[in-house]
Amino acid sequence: MMFLEFFVWGAWFVTMGSYLTASLGFSGAESALAYSTQSWGAIIAPFVIGLIADKYVNAERLLGVIHLLGAVLMYLLANATEFAGFYPYLLIYMILYMPTLALVNAISFRQMDDPARHFGNIRVWGTVGWIVAGLAISYVFAWDSQAGLAAGLLRNTFTMAAVASAVLGIFSFTLPATPPQKSGAAGGLREALGLDALALLRDRNFLIFFAASILICIPLAFYYQHANQFLTEIQVANAAGIQTLGQVSEVAFMLLVPFFLKRFGMKLTLLMGMLAWAARYVLFAYGNAGELVFMLILGIALHGVCYDFFFVSGQVFTDSKAGPRYKSAAQGLITLATYGVGMLIGFWVAGQLTDAFAVGDGGHDWRSIWLYPAAFAGLVAVLFALLFRNEVVAYKTATGTPARDHG
Repeated sequence: MMFLEFFVWGAWFVTMGSYLTASLGFSGAESALAYSTQSWGAIIAPFVIGLIADKYVNAERLLGVIHLLGAVLMYLLANATEFAGFYPYLLIYMILYMPTLALVNAISFRQMDDPARHFGNIRVWGTVGWIVAGLAISYVFAWDSQAGLAAGLLRNTFTMAAVASAVLGIFSFTLPATPPQKSGAAGGLREALGLDALALLRDRNFLIFFAASILICIPLAFYYQHANQFLTEIQVANAAGIQTLGQVSEVAFMLLVPFFLKRFGMKLTLLMGMLAWAARYVLFAYGNAGELVFMLILGIALHGVCYDFFFVSGQVFTDSKAGPRYKSAAQGLITLATYGVGMLIGFWVAGQLTDAFAVGDGGHDWRSIWLYPAAFAGLVAVLFALLFRNEVVAYKTATGTPARDHG
């Protein structure tokens, strides 16, 4: 289930920017609108989970129905050539797909005796699925080669996603029954939206972290939206395959997060994650497809530090601040703020910048483009360093007293 869930997403998401600009001739602003469907999906997803999955429908059945519908939409996307037709299909698809990220987690947790010990071994197969999709695009089918781009072969990524989505849709009905746990419960949507956790913003450190989480997602959007387009445009071979180094790095650094939290503390670990974003974009700005290609590869490989040190450590920080009462609500609030609000702003800004720095026949001044998110990430890191007070992360009991310290 996890393998197919993320294979479906990785099959088209990484290379969509290259496909839209190089094969269909869409503008940077149109590409930004396409990628922003992820954010709209993240904003709307809690409504789907809170109103439907938590109350009325088995999670595995809802997962199956969504992926079968998703297969149809992916097929329609593969055959759409005008933005007016492409965008509505993609928007509907992402509104349907984003809730499935919570559904696969819910199905997994309900079948485990000890989720803290077992979930990592299951979730890692999602990362493997994403990696396999990228390797297939570059090394098996060569859809992202210069010849493939010219021939519009990246449209096949949507067809591949459609097939995988159909397989997962059918397979979902064979998964263990996962009935609703909150049938008829009041406040489920409020909790899913994270509204109960707004009280945590009274904590100065959490407020600063919350603001930093939104702001750091603005430069994050540049990577998702334009990294593959950048690599293919400057003619780096097997770009989608090379980008899977980011997921390999993510798995490796995930194992190092506990060590860094214990050794350096929460503030420094979060700060390293933010500074890694600035370093990544500087490497992209000054690297090239020739003798400096190692700079691009290093920038991609920094993904583990960029993502794990800030977002995974941030989840730990949020969990510790929330305590038992606001645990789910707090995570929902952070997800809504980052993947919803933060990245929605980031996708728009990235689209405007790429159009502003367009040169020649479909080319771009990528050095200038990458230096903007590098400077912004650096500024966020400096402000965070000045305003965030270092503290021992203490998990609280139901009575509010510290239970144990972590980093």
